[in-house]
Amino acid sequence: MVIEILKAFYIRDLKKLRQEISLYRSEKTIWLTSKEIANSAGNLCLHLVGNLNTFIGTVMGNTGYVRHRDAEFSLKDVPKDELLKKIDDTIVVIEKTLAGKNDELLAKEYPVLVFEKKTSTGEMLIHLSTHLSYHLGQVNYHRRLLDN
Repeated sequence: MVIEILKAFYIRDLKKLRQEISLYRSEKTIWLTSKEIANSAGNLCLHLVGNLNTFIGTVMGNTGYVRHRDAEFSLKDVPKDELLKKIDDTIVVIEKTLAGKNDELLAKEYPVLVFEKKTSTGEMLIHLSTHLSYHLGQVNYHRRLLDN
């Protein structure tokens, strides 16, 4: 049940990320930064997609995705349609990877050391959900401030 709830949150928030990126009137604005805003919405989008594809897709679903974390923050001017496709593809990865998983998995040790100490799969899945929500809020704020 908890995995199904988390899956629903991931999908909800990824769809909201898709909506936020879609709402930009100017593709150039997606990539703007300012002295108060260090990361563009485009880079945050790439970061979220890379993060979920790595820690859910590759680690839990054996998708073979290879992350290029530095590029998530250094790439610029990726077309909006490409960002939207990356979000859509990530939704599919989340759906497929978490399909059929049960809550017993939550108590098991997450197979990769991400933080200073080992964590459970449940802790990692909750962390990934809150990380997505945190950056989604930043994208929303970025759009409302800079896409005038």
